[in-house]
Amino acid sequence: MKWYLAKLVFRIICGEGNHTPQFDEQLRLLFAENEMHAFQKARILGDSEEDNFLNNEQKPVHWKFIDVSELHPLNELIDGAEIYSRINEDEDADEYVKITKKRAKYLHEKCLENTFEMI
Repeated sequence: MKWYLAKLVFRIICGEGNHTPQFDEQLRLLFAENEMHAFQKARILGDSEEDNFLNNEQKPVHWKFIDVSELHPLNELIDGAEIYSRINEDEDADEYVKITKKRAKYLHEKCLENTFEMI
């Protein structure tokens, strides 16, 4: 048995779908016998998580599973192991760095809050 990282893609359709297309990409950890087994498990998981519900405006929302777009075997689950990497190209490097720093600051503050709550 081996660990795999799978990317599941869902399309989110609100109402009649007259909006900018939305897609949710989810990274999922799977324990499988081989690559085909991991792929099949990922598809079953995606199918099982399709959903229909009403949003807060009482409009129908449909989460439609599209498919598994990536599957990566993980060699070892050790502290600090890289499990995913993506290279981004952005027109505004300064803005990209600014947003990244802002997200990190928010995460750090949440960690501090949680630490103080435990004390």
